[in-house]
Amino acid sequence: MRINAFLARASGLSRRAADQAIADGRVQVNGRPATPGDQVSDVDKVTLDGEPVAASTQTITIMLNKPVGYVVSRHGQGSHTVYDLLPSEYHQLKPVGRLDKDSSGLLLLTNDGQLANRLTHPRYAKRKVYEVTLDKPLTPTDKNRFEQGVKLDDGSSKLQISNLSGHHCMVTLTEGRNRQIRRTFAVLGYTVTDLRRTRFGDYTLGDLRASNYTPCKFGV
Repeated sequence: MRINAFLARASGLSRRAADQAIADGRVQVNGRPATPGDQVSDVDKVTLDGEPVAASTQTITIMLNKPVGYVVSRHGQGSHTVYDLLPSEYHQLKPVGRLDKDSSGLLLLTNDGQLANRLTHPRYAKRKVYEVTLDKPLTPTDKNRFEQGVKLDDGSSKLQISNLSGHHCMVTLTEGRNRQIRRTFAVLGYTVTDLRRTRFGDYTLGDLRASNYTPCKFGV
């Protein structure tokens, strides 16, 4: 494993921050300064600022009920991040997909790369369900147009819409382009005022309260 990937997994640093730590001479491998091309294994002794670091071999996945106002990033650039809601032992976990700052709900974080791939790769078409509130009631005609597909700048977008009641509906996707639901509704003049993810694959939010997290005991 490359040294920057090892550091990111073991310490919670981003790859970029790990590269900077290496460049700054803060990382050593077996008592010598690390270089960006170093490959390390479980038998190597790696230290960061003189403290030993070791990549966990335990697979960990947690589900967080992300509140509005938090960004899914290690560096918030002035905003709170989801890592502010988690204890330090979970800071090495990586988010599976994204929820934008203005959205809430189910967010998975894991150190299991295979699980993350099964959840996010298009060929697996994992179902994601969202509770959506609009600025005005969705008409049946527009509902049909969204289900047939509307054109975005990155391709056609189809929404599976159910439980339609005035301003509120449920939206199901099997893909996950950047802000796709918001952009799709905007094509026909709707603004999403609230968006909350309640399901991702076989994971469901249930009664998990906002800002709380729980370990997941099963895979998908």
